[in-house]
Amino acid sequence: MKRTGYVFDGLMVLEYQSGNKKSLALLVKRHHKRLCHHAYRYTLDVDASQDIVQDSWGVIIKKLGTLRDPDSFSSWATRIVTRRALDYLNKAKRDKKHLETYEREFNFQDTLEGKNLRLQRLLEAIKELPENQQTVLRLFYTQEYSLKEIANIMEISVGTTKSRLFHAREKLKKIILNQKQ
Repeated sequence: MKRTGYVFDGLMVLEYQSGNKKSLALLVKRHHKRLCHHAYRYTLDVDASQDIVQDSWGVIIKKLGTLRDPDSFSSWATRIVTRRALDYLNKAKRDKKHLETYEREFNFQDTLEGKNLRLQRLLEAIKELPENQQTVLRLFYTQEYSLKEIANIMEISVGTTKSRLFHAREKLKKIILNQKQ
């Protein structure tokens, strides 16, 4: 998102904090679809991602009055959606139902899209990584966030973000080399 987008978001947040409730509608219109796509990348379930974003808007609206840096609205809202999506995944893991569904959908998508063997190996290797490393990879490579933006979203330092990205890459190399043997 360009700098002017951040400024516009900041202006709308300030308007909302000053009592102009219509500015919230502009923020929702501007970010809802992007946040749904963001949640979907975690859940691979359209209904769940929409529910997550809907719940997230409740939190965003409730806490918007206390946002200290209005220009950071986009990363702040994304961080809330990320947390909700991760909570959803953790709950689903406990139920063990989601894991089976996730694998079926993933394999189904791979078949439909004709993914090559190399990509399948990579995706399988990514599944073996710790969740925090998967998240950093997803944000960096698929969503093209900068290291600083990832650090803000995950509420960790840029150094920790770099470290997780480095270790994720190293583990992927080892996993893929072991798969080839």
